[in-house]
Amino acid sequence: MDANMKDIVLKYVIDEYLEDDSETLTYDSPLISGGIVDSFSMVSLKRFLENKYSISIPDADATPEAFDTVNKICVLVEKFAGK
Repeated sequence: MDANMKDIVLKYVIDEYLEDDSETLTYDSPLISGGIVDSFSMVSLKRFLENKYSISIPDADATPEAFDTVNKICVLVEKFAGK
């Protein structure tokens, strides 16, 4: 998995969805189940990923489980980046 991609996704989540920097996020922090990313935010995150990596993520694959950690998001992106 591309470490650079992980850092880009993590930075986006921190910049867009955290109120302050007091919370430390890791690649395995629960984003959706942890209440950091909600369903509306997930849509904007999906759009960001599609634009950044020139991919299309089908709605059926854009599940809360697939978007729950930075690591899972990167697995999802890589799945469609090779197509």
